[in-house]
Amino acid sequence: MTHLSFEFYPPKTDEQRTLLDRTAARLKAHDPHYVSCTFGAGGSTLSYTSETVRHLKQTHGLDAAPHISCMGGSREEIRELLLLYRALGCKRLVALRGDLPSGMARMGDLRYASDLIAFIRAEHGDHFHIEVGAYPETHPQADDAFTDLRNFRTKVEAGANAAITQYFYNPDAYFRFVDDVRRLGVQIPIVPGIMPISNFSQLKRFSDACGAEIPRWIAKRMQALGDDAEGIREFAADVVADMCRKLLAGGAPSLHFYTLNLAKPTQAVLSRL
Repeated sequence: MTHLSFEFYPPKTDEQRTLLDRTAARLKAHDPHYVSCTFGAGGSTLSYTSETVRHLKQTHGLDAAPHISCMGGSREEIRELLLLYRALGCKRLVALRGDLPSGMARMGDLRYASDLIAFIRAEHGDHFHIEVGAYPETHPQADDAFTDLRNFRTKVEAGANAAITQYFYNPDAYFRFVDDVRRLGVQIPIVPGIMPISNFSQLKRFSDACGAEIPRWIAKRMQALGDDAEGIREFAADVVADMCRKLLAGGAPSLHFYTLNLAKPTQAVLSRL
């Protein structure tokens, strides 16, 4: 069976905590290789990530990997965070540049994900398995596509073990990206990030912000389905499952699902696989 992993975000309300517990319990049945927990921008959410990681490990018995971002943080803050995650028994991290927290003027001591990875390696050697981000459709802030590919190689040279891509709906973008970085000498596994479609207008907002392209034919079909909630769910799951099949057949090493803390959209895709 293909390795699976799931991304969750840290809940902030009791309602969100209940939802996460329900989702984690349901998705645990699919025997994930690990789960990851995102890092919200801004200092206030620092504790949410570590608390969620602790909860996923202790309550659900899941191997939880925290996202760690260098944006706006000092070396000392990141050092403390790494020690905390090591004490929690974490062996895997997702290292990202992240976005500058709102209201913060300074970049932080470490400017790029490659700086963060080098810092983690200098502090902890090979203790952590480090996942990094990859952008098959090019990072929205990159100068150009070739610069983006070279930036990715820099992260790998700094010590990344594997990569998870931004979500996409065009498998050719993934295959092209993998071919391009292989030509640059990058050999690490590159895992496609999969976003099941649950709420199309929300997905459109996300995609505009992060530079992920929704193919015109998918958008048009969604519009045509209008208020047919059941039809939308079925079509969305079929489209994403079909893409997953193509990715696996083409050599993708595993699948990483962006769950948005919901079980059903991901389960609908997995049931088709």
